[in-house]
Amino acid sequence: MPTIKKRINITISKELDRALAMFAKRDQVPQATKAEEFLRIGMELEEDVLLETVASERYKTAGKYISHKEVWGK
Repeated sequence: MPTIKKRINITISKELDRALAMFAKRDQVPQATKAEEFLRIGMELEEDVLLETVASERYKTAGKYISHKEVWGK
């Protein structure tokens, strides 16, 4: 049966395989679905770290701060 999803082949340890099987069974989803969910979460965490790094750098080099009152005149 064709699928629109990209397939990848990875090798995992026995411990990781057991854990993945346990979580998939608990959530009543295929292991591949659970692996994709974990991969997505991991990528979101990596993105958060990157964005925090960018924000920290911007904060260090930030210019003059303007108050809400100055900007909006209220």
